[in-house]
Amino acid sequence: MSLNNDRTAPGLWLVATPIGNLGDITTRATDVLRAASIICCEDTRRTGRLLTLLGIDRAQSHTRLLITNEHTEYDVVPDVLEALSQNEVVAIVTDAGTPGISDPGALLVRAAIDNDFPVWSAPGATAFVSAVIVSGLPTSRIAFDGFLPRSGSERAQHLSQIANDTRTVVLYEAPHRLVRTIDDLITTCGSDRCISLSREITKMHEETWRGTLSEAKGMLAVQEPRGEYVIVIAPFEESFTDISDDHIAEAIKESIARGKSKKSAVDEVSQQLGIARNRVYRISLQ
Repeated sequence: MSLNNDRTAPGLWLVATPIGNLGDITTRATDVLRAASIICCEDTRRTGRLLTLLGIDRAQSHTRLLITNEHTEYDVVPDVLEALSQNEVVAIVTDAGTPGISDPGALLVRAAIDNDFPVWSAPGATAFVSAVIVSGLPTSRIAFDGFLPRSGSERAQHLSQIANDTRTVVLYEAPHRLVRTIDDLITTCGSDRCISLSREITKMHEETWRGTLSEAKGMLAVQEPRGEYVIVIAPFEESFTDISDDHIAEAIKESIARGKSKKSAVDEVSQQLGIARNRVYRISLQ
């Protein structure tokens, strides 16, 4: 099915909302929210404020806000299907970011598809994508794991899979659980695995920290975690060869002395010495 030029065709719309900076809302997302007869949202007050900031008058458009979270998503399915059967626009939003990514949305999408209603997306901000592209870690193959299980064998299994994953792995974590997760990653991945920690993405106090897991533990010992975090974890590398870190560091210095940027020096040394780029990059940070 093709949307052609109609930016607000009838159907179920997954609408990405800003994760911090209001400027990240798209014109298309605003058009869909203005046209929607129903907006499924996690918090009616928060979504109501967003609509006000976008200049959307709910009273004038007769838009209904339906609370849609992990506990109520199933309950709103009949209302959504009824609206879709009338060729109306129904939007799904979360408090911030893209619906269906560690947030409600997947159940409604499945219900719409099973009943032959069109499903569209108005793409926009997603925290894990933003964190990956500024991490400095490989982006060619990515595994998004969302939030880890809190405890038990399921958590241990996830951590073991991360430790041996040859893709860059991305996690979400709450500030009060970050230190424990870093400790668990050290146990399973080793203290030298490179990571990045991003917080407050697109907000005033946005910050990305880069280094090894052991360095992250040291940093968190003196800096209290604040805000939601995105953890980006370097892929597992099977062989680190017998070449010493000091030898690699000296090769990086020589490459930079010849006028190479740090990134180019890392690429050059990795290729010349036949060493995994992740290891060379980690040493370049030191």
